[in-house]
Amino acid sequence: MDDKKEVVFDYGTIENIEEFQSPEQLYRDLLSRVRRYHPSEDLSLIERAYQVAYRAHLDQKRKSGEPYIIHPLCVAIILSDLEMDQETIAAGLLHDVVEDTIYTADEIKEQFGADVALLVDGVTKLQSLQFTGDDGNKTPDRLEMQAENLRKMFLAMAKDIRVILIKLADRLHNMRTLKYQKPEAQQRIARETLEIYSPIASRLGISKVKVELDDLSFKYLEPEAYYDLAEMIAQRKSEREQYIQTIVDEVSVHIKNAGIKAHIDGRVKHFYSIYKKMVNQNKTIDQIYDLFAVRIIVDSVKDCYAALGVIHEIYKPIPGRFKDYIAMPKPNMYQSLHTTLIGSSGQPFEIQIRTYEMHKAAEFGIAAHWKYKTASDGKVASDAEEEKLAWLRQILEWQQDMADNREFLDLLKSDLDLFADSVYCFTPTGEVKNLPAGSTPIDFAYSIHSAVGNKMIGARVNGKLVTIDYEIKNGDRIEIMTSQNSKGPSRDWLGMVKSSQARNKINQWFKNEYKEENIVKGREMLQNYCRSRSIDINEIAPYREEMQKKYGFQNWEAVLAAVGHGGLKEGQIINKMLEFHDRDHPREITEDDIMKEVSDNSERVNQHMRSRSGIVVKGLHDLAVRFSKCCAPIPGDEIIGFVTRGRGISIHRTDCVNILSLPETERNRIIEAEWENPAEEEGEEKYVAEIQIIATNRSGLLVDITKAFSERDIDIISLNSRVSKSGIASFLMSFQVQNTHELQKMMDKLMGIDSIIEVGRSTG
Repeated sequence: MDDKKEVVFDYGTIENIEEFQSPEQLYRDLLSRVRRYHPSEDLSLIERAYQVAYRAHLDQKRKSGEPYIIHPLCVAIILSDLEMDQETIAAGLLHDVVEDTIYTADEIKEQFGADVALLVDGVTKLQSLQFTGDDGNKTPDRLEMQAENLRKMFLAMAKDIRVILIKLADRLHNMRTLKYQKPEAQQRIARETLEIYSPIASRLGISKVKVELDDLSFKYLEPEAYYDLAEMIAQRKSEREQYIQTIVDEVSVHIKNAGIKAHIDGRVKHFYSIYKKMVNQNKTIDQIYDLFAVRIIVDSVKDCYAALGVIHEIYKPIPGRFKDYIAMPKPNMYQSLHTTLIGSSGQPFEIQIRTYEMHKAAEFGIAAHWKYKTASDGKVASDAEEEKLAWLRQILEWQQDMADNREFLDLLKSDLDLFADSVYCFTPTGEVKNLPAGSTPIDFAYSIHSAVGNKMIGARVNGKLVTIDYEIKNGDRIEIMTSQNSKGPSRDWLGMVKSSQARNKINQWFKNEYKEENIVKGREMLQNYCRSRSIDINEIAPYREEMQKKYGFQNWEAVLAAVGHGGLKEGQIINKMLEFHDRDHPREITEDDIMKEVSDNSERVNQHMRSRSGIVVKGLHDLAVRFSKCCAPIPGDEIIGFVTRGRGISIHRTDCVNILSLPETERNRIIEAEWENPAEEEGEEKYVAEIQIIATNRSGLLVDITKAFSERDIDIISLNSRVSKSGIASFLMSFQVQNTHELQKMMDKLMGIDSIIEVGRSTG
């Protein structure tokens, strides 16, 4: 429906596969890509994985209408472009099999081995998690679900880093096909990608994946800004390309004359990086210095600095815009020389100089160094790669310390984001430290060791005493002063530090310092909670060990301490233990129980509750009535009430799939409900109805549909549409009507429109 032109990016080696290719074409393409770099002709593991995935997903379709197998094939192709081993490619093909089909993890292990099974399990999302709040209510909270899945993924990454490479490939293809999702899902997935997965790709140094995730997220989160920027760049595209080519030609001549062998190319930077600079620096696109980048790739580090000297002879460098990431690599071990210069026409541009090895590492990060032997074990090849994973070890430490999922998510997002902008400083012995921009000497002290931070009493920067909230600058030489008489950190420090590492270690100190007090307090809080709700604490005591494992604590006293200092809530612990108890001691609902409930309701048959919505609910009173969104009942529908936990009564249609599929144990909460006014009576109140339209796609179809609503003076609230490969259009529409009589007239009118095949109501 959008008339804006699609902007196509060239992302280099990670190819954006054309949509709707046949599985056979994609499979042949996958094998040819693997053969380019794989030393063995034996690709039987990949072939078997494809056959299993093809059969498992045979009857499944994606939201685009294409066969589901297209998705795992595209994920495997992305992994092949990262030159991953056979086990990783096979796991990419199988990554949704356990989650979405009848195959089990044990079957995958039996057919493909422990390596592939571990990788598949690592990217398989946890299913049907229920989270119990302090009030005892169970809800599938999306934030809790996201946090639990991320915890699982990070634990799997610690065993084998290839897990995250598969997950990034999976997310990249999902982002490429995000247009088939509903708008709210597009926003949610794009936000999660920008906050979690893109920073992880950055931490692993995989810029080819990171920049595409950034730009695709930008497209869905800020569509107006995205298309405006695309238009601005496109307006002077030929002029800019000519300018870059002129610089490339000039540089090539001078580099060649200096006797340096080099590959030189130029490009316009990616959309999201340009947009961030425009927003953060409050500048127009013409004021962005490094909108253009020329890249010089040479054979050795010596040639890098020689090329830099040649460049600074030709062009005038802009002061303060030179960065030596070779001597001081970024936290993800990225290495390159960056310098911003003024061209002959007065237009600023950036030059990046690096070796071929640095270039490959910059593009593909940790994946560039993956060299697997016959017994592949997912271990990283060298100390340099181990450094890239230091942040992962830190995240695993948080997992043990932080039971609260929301706190864990907030800390994770802030840590992944903070290191995007770093300052480089030195210890007295000359060791380089990378810290988040805005860090203080406290951050520096804790980056050395928690004992140094806990005993810190002051700091010197470049030989001069500074306050502990001093903001560290690039190149500062910092010396921390400590004392054994120090009483430890102050709570005020938590407001001064920038690194999550320092914040976490300070919090840890307070937890340990007051551990005994917290244990006593936590035990009292649990006892009081149970006493106020008539819960026998001894009955659920056998589940202490299970609670320790769930939250990663060594013993029950550690759990009590966490409750005492507020890291865990008492309701969170007790309700989860009750859940474990109920799991092992299920209560059988007998017919007598159900009949007693019905009888109790019948005795109160004269008690009614009327809501503003015109609904009479029998048997209960003083509860809020709300309409369920899953089936959208309107006057004239046969309805039924469902007593929720803590949110009053939800009203459903009797044909709602959620009501029809209720487990037997929940059916005792169904009560009678009826409309106070019959459907034939006209009222002033309007209700939201939702219908689905299936049609053969044609030009002007949407215009005819909306015109039908205008003619009946009915307001459309929302409209989502998609067209399948075979040309079948489906529309999901919600709008306001007074009753079923008016709705049926509207549906009859829609059925009279040419090309419409079917019109029906949503049933949940």
